[in-house]
Amino acid sequence: MTKRTERGQRRQAENGAGPTLAHLVEPMLAGMSTTRQHLLAWVHAHGLAALDELFREEAVALAGPKGRHQPQRTHHHWGTAATELTFGGRRVQVRRPRVRRRAGGEATLPSVATFRTRDPLTARMMQQLLAGVSMRHYEGSLEARPSGRPTRGSSKSAVSRTVVRRTRQRLQEYLARRLDGLEMVALFMDGVVVAHQTAIVVLGITRDGGKVPLGLRLGSTENAVVCTELLQDLLARGLTLDGRVLWVIDDGKGLRKALGDVFGDAAVIQRCQLHKARNLDALIPQPRQAYVRTSLRRAYRAPSAAAARRQLTALATWLERNGHADAAASMREGLEETLTVLKLGLPPTLRRFFATTNCIENLIGTVRHVTRNIKRWRNGDMRRRWIGLGLLRAAERFRRIKRHGELDGLVTALGAANLLERAA
Repeated sequence: MTKRTERGQRRQAENGAGPTLAHLVEPMLAGMSTTRQHLLAWVHAHGLAALDELFREEAVALAGPKGRHQPQRTHHHWGTAATELTFGGRRVQVRRPRVRRRAGGEATLPSVATFRTRDPLTARMMQQLLAGVSMRHYEGSLEARPSGRPTRGSSKSAVSRTVVRRTRQRLQEYLARRLDGLEMVALFMDGVVVAHQTAIVVLGITRDGGKVPLGLRLGSTENAVVCTELLQDLLARGLTLDGRVLWVIDDGKGLRKALGDVFGDAAVIQRCQLHKARNLDALIPQPRQAYVRTSLRRAYRAPSAAAARRQLTALATWLERNGHADAAASMREGLEETLTVLKLGLPPTLRRFFATTNCIENLIGTVRHVTRNIKRWRNGDMRRRWIGLGLLRAAERFRRIKRHGELDGLVTALGAANLLERAA
């Protein structure tokens, strides 16, 4: 300990600053905590009291004031009953007045029907889970319980049942919806591995630049069988692709084969340029990776497809002469399909957007983020539900692509390519 530190501590002890400050802060923090608890209790008490008053007013509006004779009465007061309402992320039991019709049958108060719905509770649970709160800790993430009121619906098992039921229902509705009327100009297709199982996802780009997740299929790998079933399901649900459509994929052979089997020449393939660069990095020594990446970047930014083809062919020759035959073969494999955006003559912004699978990689990143806390995967249904939840989460946060007004140029270029193919 230095002399300066000793002098500082001695001076602090003499002045009494340390203990005095602690004595000042501790009551302040305790008071803040107590005030917060009292405020929550006050809000709960007054909120539930307002609900009770609202129930009584609606009962009087239907059956009239109690204790007064009304010959034209159509309803009768019939005591009270317990009912459950959604309040603060849980189900809270309150007393409500009962009203019966003179003709028979119980009348439901409008406010009771409104507050009895479970949709706000389910939405609160989903919001907490997507924020990273586990089902085990859901109860602890809520505000304090209303005092003197029985509550339920916030335990781990209750949250699990609600989430399973709701996610299964939402996913079934979303993945079974009709796709008629969606005008797609381009589609992305890729796979993500979740809990040792591959999920194939299709993302569509509409004419106005919107991003729409279209389908999901689970399989062992990105094989052609699973991809073909997914594409056929999209067509069965009404997806209409007029003429040629741009498909952006990675280097997966199963994806490429499925597109050829289902759509044939109508599928205009753009291979991801970033995946091509990563594949080359894995096949060449590190000292030469920077040169290869720079050469690839320069080629893909060429003003025309012919210029890019010359540069890429020269790069493949250079790799072969320097003893990297595997890298040269990888460079030549699918070379033409990495230049599709150049052949179509797209504007620079759209060329960069459709040259890679970054768009669907963003969706896959959301799926990984949503499923990050799950440690025990039980079955395929659980995987499907959570992956689907990630898709729905991503769909809620999607924005239209940049320069979406220029997508008409893509449609025109695809149409021109279709006419040239027919003329040939």
